[in-house]
Amino acid sequence: MSELHLPWLEAMVVLPLLGAVVIRLTRHSDAAWRRGVVFSGLTLLAAIGAWQEFNFLHVPEAHSRFDVLSRVFQSDVLFIDELSAPLLPLTALLYLLVILATMRTKIRHFSISRALCSEAIVLATFLCHSAWGVIGCLIAGTIPLWFELRRRGQPTRIFVIHMGVFSILLVAGQSLVQSTDPGSVMSVVGICLLTIAALTRSGIVPAHCWISDLFERASFGMSLLFVTPLVGAFAVMRLVLPIAPTWILEVIAIASLITAVYAAGMALVQRDTRRFFCYLFLSHASLVLIGIELTTPIGMTGALCTWIAVGLSLTGLGLTLRSVEARTGRLPLDRFHGLYDHVPALAALFLLTGLASIGFPGTLGFVGAELLVEGTVRASPAISTVVVITGALNGLAIMRVYFRIFTGTRHVTSIDISSRSRERLAVTILALLIIGGGLFPQPGVESRYHAAVQLAELRQQRGLGIQQAPNKNGLENAANVTTHGPRRIDAPRRHSARPEHKS
Repeated sequence: MSELHLPWLEAMVVLPLLGAVVIRLTRHSDAAWRRGVVFSGLTLLAAIGAWQEFNFLHVPEAHSRFDVLSRVFQSDVLFIDELSAPLLPLTALLYLLVILATMRTKIRHFSISRALCSEAIVLATFLCHSAWGVIGCLIAGTIPLWFELRRRGQPTRIFVIHMGVFSILLVAGQSLVQSTDPGSVMSVVGICLLTIAALTRSGIVPAHCWISDLFERASFGMSLLFVTPLVGAFAVMRLVLPIAPTWILEVIAIASLITAVYAAGMALVQRDTRRFFCYLFLSHASLVLIGIELTTPIGMTGALCTWIAVGLSLTGLGLTLRSVEARTGRLPLDRFHGLYDHVPALAALFLLTGLASIGFPGTLGFVGAELLVEGTVRASPAISTVVVITGALNGLAIMRVYFRIFTGTRHVTSIDISSRSRERLAVTILALLIIGGGLFPQPGVESRYHAAVQLAELRQQRGLGIQQAPNKNGLENAANVTTHGPRRIDAPRRHSARPEHKS
């Protein structure tokens, strides 16, 4: 395995933990916020550095030459590959934006030190090389949120029950898979347990009530950071997809399809902003799982592109609702509020991120949505129809909530509720990324296609079978849907299974 020349991977885990300790010892809230921004910003720089050096090496995976843990355990502990490389800066950016957009009035209700601890655990999850390392980080990632609920004096029963079942199934499933022969009955039982655990963490119906309860009881910021990195989908990719037989993947796809439609319909009729966001997120996360379980390069490429788009767009949408709540409190959706004149920047960000999440042309989510639909069409026209209907329902829900919050009447207030500089900075960063990714999607699509091919090769090595990569113009035609017309995708540089392209 190739080596990174600088300790980027260790820095991504150590910096947030160090920042959490420093902020824990800081008494003044403004100083804690500034230090939180500094440490989360340094973590983002480390993640970008690891991503760029990995791209420069042109290898399928790499680890750090400074990894002390690998010497202790006599094996690689932290590594970066095609799947995790862009997820690292994405996750670090999400945490930075949430901390950056936190207003002074909300700093006491949002624990920055706990958020940094959560960031270190999530990044370690994406960096883990072994299955047991991923499982340990997934279980550890639930602890900061449990402390969050306890600190707020909220009941934790629903969260503890679901996360407890999730943890037990992970440990039991991996134990069976590791201790039995591949293909045996007990090995399949272990894979089923891992699958149920990953679906529970992803909020797939019927194990979805814990997410709505979480948004009701925890702070909006911590709830947002717990769900938007999509670690449940990552658990499916790392623990289930490489070893699962085809029929298990079909079950996951069916459950995800049902959840996507159900959640989209629920988002359309919600009367509370947080519950609306919760169901909107569940619908989009389920669409990502549908594309992953298609096990075709086109479908998985679309799912991985949608993963990035959903992470950015729904984080921006959540930040908008969080900023509005900081000014007016929880907003009911049974009447109009007319806030556009007071916060036009937040209104524009809400509309931009909402449309990006459903794949509006010119935004980051457009190409991913087109590839996802293309992949489902090849698998089943009925599934593709349901996916399109789900996107339409999500679009209607987003426009309905936009009109209810920002239009319809004139909001009268005696205090200034206009957006602050830190919020405008977060808005600008998100807008540039969403529009820039929509206008120049080629690098992102190529990177996600490499990851899809790598996963396909892994299943082929295990003899599980996967549909072959598209030949000639298969990927080219699906990915060349941009706002500027056709664009060519160069042949992959890191894999032997290269699709042919017309000159």
